[in-house]
Amino acid sequence: MSTSSEWEIPQHAQPKPEDWAFDLERTLAPVVMLRAMVPADAFTAGTLGTERAGNGVLIRSDGLVLTIGYLITEAETIWLNTNDGRAFPGHALAYDQETGFGLVQALGRLNLPALPLGRSARLRVGERVVVAGGGGRARAIAARISAKQEFAGYWEYLLDEAIFTSPAHPNWGGAALIAGDGTLAGIGSLHLQQGRENGPPEHLNMIVPIDLLPPIFDDLLSYGRPNHPPRPWLGLYATEVEDKIVVAGLANTGPARRAGLKMGDILLAVSGDEIGELAGLYRRIWRCGPAGARIPLLVYRDGRTITIDIKSADRASFLKSPSLH
Repeated sequence: MSTSSEWEIPQHAQPKPEDWAFDLERTLAPVVMLRAMVPADAFTAGTLGTERAGNGVLIRSDGLVLTIGYLITEAETIWLNTNDGRAFPGHALAYDQETGFGLVQALGRLNLPALPLGRSARLRVGERVVVAGGGGRARAIAARISAKQEFAGYWEYLLDEAIFTSPAHPNWGGAALIAGDGTLAGIGSLHLQQGRENGPPEHLNMIVPIDLLPPIFDDLLSYGRPNHPPRPWLGLYATEVEDKIVVAGLANTGPARRAGLKMGDILLAVSGDEIGELAGLYRRIWRCGPAGARIPLLVYRDGRTITIDIKSADRASFLKSPSLH
């Protein structure tokens, strides 16, 4: 698999070496391109696809690469491409469902400097940063921190304080958020649009803060996941519509579908506690116990209120485990 030169960040948006106190070229070298192939019968194939492309960051000289986990979930083949055109196979080591981080071991010597981990807590709104994909300066964008705030994703995902940057990087998955001191401050996860009163919506990247990695790092290397009971997972995709939480989708064979939850259902309460926003829904579900706990949902459907009792599951149990070829 060779590198691609089909696109570049416009020159005016690229970071300029003279604007940074660190060696920009050396700092961008550990950011690699990542491609993964996933079996067609994988649980996530229908939602995330069987061919996934993004980025990763070399964080240790022995070939350990940090990326965003959805790129490598259930992957049977992974390739890493360096900025100088070399290609290496990789092996998926770990994926943490709670933070979204994934780890890949390069199966070969990359001979690149590792990017040191920084402290995302030190970032301030308005601060200048670099968001970089694999491919050097032509695939990096000069950005600023737009916000640091809670983020709730429709797929039962919650960060207490995600990082948002703008302008948005067009190849955000697994991209490196590089702070002003040249350290890794986060890993790119999403592209979002935020409405503005005057003018077109603002395009943002949501970044997973690097401070979430050290507490789970040793567990990820040893067990492939954090060494604590997994959270209960229902397999529902929910969205906020005005002041209501509506079921927008259901995972095939997931607990919520098996229990009889339907698209369009309005979720009113969990275990008797009313909920009005996604973050509250997830926190209340997770307080019911570890995976396997029963989650009673109060649901409004077709003009009446019903209770649906869902036996939760461990999301990882639905996924194919990586195999080392």
